[in-house]
Amino acid sequence: MTRVKLRHFLFQNASWLSAGVLLTFLSSFGQTFFISVFAGEIRAAYGLSHGAWGGLYSLGTTVAAVVMIWAGGLTDIFRVRVLGPLVLAGLTLAALSMALNNRLFLLPIVIFLLRLFGQGMSTHLAQVAMARWFTATRGKALSIASLGYAVGEALLPVIFVAAMVFLDWRLLWVVAAGVTVLGIPVLMRLLRLERTPQSLSGDHIATGMQDHHWTRSEALRNSLFWFMVPAILAPSAFITAFFFHQVHLAQVRDWPHIQLVALFPVFTGVSILSMFAAGWALDKWGTARIMPYYQLPIGVGFAILSVTNTITGALIGLIFLALTVGANNTLPSAFWAEFYGTRHIGAIKALATAVMVLGSAIGPALTGALIDYNVTLGTQFMWIAAFFVVVSSLVWTGIHRAKTAF
Repeated sequence: MTRVKLRHFLFQNASWLSAGVLLTFLSSFGQTFFISVFAGEIRAAYGLSHGAWGGLYSLGTTVAAVVMIWAGGLTDIFRVRVLGPLVLAGLTLAALSMALNNRLFLLPIVIFLLRLFGQGMSTHLAQVAMARWFTATRGKALSIASLGYAVGEALLPVIFVAAMVFLDWRLLWVVAAGVTVLGIPVLMRLLRLERTPQSLSGDHIATGMQDHHWTRSEALRNSLFWFMVPAILAPSAFITAFFFHQVHLAQVRDWPHIQLVALFPVFTGVSILSMFAAGWALDKWGTARIMPYYQLPIGVGFAILSVTNTITGALIGLIFLALTVGANNTLPSAFWAEFYGTRHIGAIKALATAVMVLGSAIGPALTGALIDYNVTLGTQFMWIAAFFVVVSSLVWTGIHRAKTAF
């Protein structure tokens, strides 16, 4: 896409793309990279070990994953202009609950609300809208919408870690709630002329395999979906685990936490470049050629992190992680639309989002329990690196079989 065409694309679709950016940015307050900034304070406030905190986090996140199977399908029925404000209102309530709650038994409910409305529905709404509204430029639209997440990942941890020197951690959750509630009128303004799912006909509906609009039940009976499940689950599980245990990692490697957090903007910058490169590539070649290989860099990154003891080594490892994370913000959403069509994309992607959220529940719980059993993060990271090689092989097999069959 030339610069002139890109400017025209951005100008013509500014309101829709901006709505996607806003939703993905505000999803940050329910993402692990943000919640984990407060891990030390939360564990101290409730008297939790690494394993207990990971277990509670996993419980709340797992329930959010189950609810996402139903809630995500609402995007096939209601407009983003209707669902978006409700989701952001729920995220506001969740952030306030984290600020005000002092009961241990309520903590999993608070985590559930943050994960459902933040990581789950805010991200899902943005990605489904981009996948549905754009066909030939789907990759670019998804990449642009994901910029909000990237900006949040780059800036919010640094800002809030620095702010904790001066402000109580609970007050900072009130700030997060305030930022979120301000996003509601902005989103409604951006989507005042939003298309409805029912109006998306002709140019805006694309079929999938066999020139067919696959339903969710049909996708579940298709083997390709199950070959893809590990690829959806793995990045979410282990990137979440990395950010979730960032405080512990810094402690065991004898790095100042702020020094580790200061690397995150580099991580985000590389992920943005990777995200746009993946968007350009999938618009040019489609997802089938790219999906089997894009998770190999994250395996290299975890292998590096397993052995390095220097902050420079951590930076190199994070760069390799970012190559996969950036592409992961774009490729899977486009994959579902390309292979299964867009008519039921909300319901089908809701399943994928549920698996992704479930992965983010499994990662912290598994790694936290292993830490409690004295399995070091270095050892775990090497196992994780090997797992990503297996995942890539499964994706290649699934896509190869699907292309042969269809």
